[in-house]
Amino acid sequence: MTLAMVFPGQGSQSVGMQADLAAAYDVVGATYAEASEVLGYDLWALSQDDADGKLNETEVTQPAMLTAGIAAWRCWQAAGGAQPAMLAGHSLGEYTALVVAGSLEFADAVGLVRQRAQFMQNAVPAGTGAMAAILGLDDDVVRGVCEAAADGEVVSPVNFNSPGQVVIAGSAGAVNRAIEGAKEAGARRALPLSVSVPSHCALMEPAAENMSAVLADTAISEPSIPVISNVDVAIYDSVDSIRDGLKRQLYSPVRWVETVQKLIADGATSMVECGPGKVLAGLAKRIDRSVPATCIDSPETIEKAMAG
Repeated sequence: MTLAMVFPGQGSQSVGMQADLAAAYDVVGATYAEASEVLGYDLWALSQDDADGKLNETEVTQPAMLTAGIAAWRCWQAAGGAQPAMLAGHSLGEYTALVVAGSLEFADAVGLVRQRAQFMQNAVPAGTGAMAAILGLDDDVVRGVCEAAADGEVVSPVNFNSPGQVVIAGSAGAVNRAIEGAKEAGARRALPLSVSVPSHCALMEPAAENMSAVLADTAISEPSIPVISNVDVAIYDSVDSIRDGLKRQLYSPVRWVETVQKLIADGATSMVECGPGKVLAGLAKRIDRSVPATCIDSPETIEKAMAG
């Protein structure tokens, strides 16, 4: 078995996530405690009982998802799971992959993704940006719809998640025009997403410049396990390429279909999604059913994944 491990980004968080894992593995509580020390608040308590809805705020979601991914990875290690041969992460999940690969220290990464979230939120005033999911259209048709809808504003495809599932982002007005254009072009569904930041589009370029300055001052090592970049669908081959990729990632599309295809082309015979939820496992099945994809979000799913 040649294992590829993948790490989810924003959108997979949920109140009560990883409670089953925490009951079975002490390392879960320890991982959240490490993150809480960096953040200055109790991340585990917030993730388990989020009375104020803060878990879905970008500045909390990003460190929470990173922490959840590392907690799941540490459970996998504690259970004696196989060492992955290659890694990839969807958007924010790329930071999780780089921690697992030894390129980033976990505590450093927690601080980085909190700053990343702040930079993203500050780049676009609340309510002026938007994202939408377009289902049932070819990628090129979605590109054409966005070009026609732009009208001097920003709107572009930003997540190529699976065949026929593309997320667009940009200025709110342009995204709304693109939603209508997609429906006219025959989309099965075109619906706005409940997000506070239009990720991975040109509006994020100011955030990328800020992030670049922070990354320049962060200790980064060469990965001990190959990590595939969202931006180039290529294996990071140097520390400089990691800094550059994490900067460009903020305003570049997540090429997830190609990423999964590359993992398989490079020899992956099984795929494990490491973190809460099963979004990436589901996408993998839609991209290429020939390679089994499972998620590890409970002791039972870890046992199932280890059994192959």
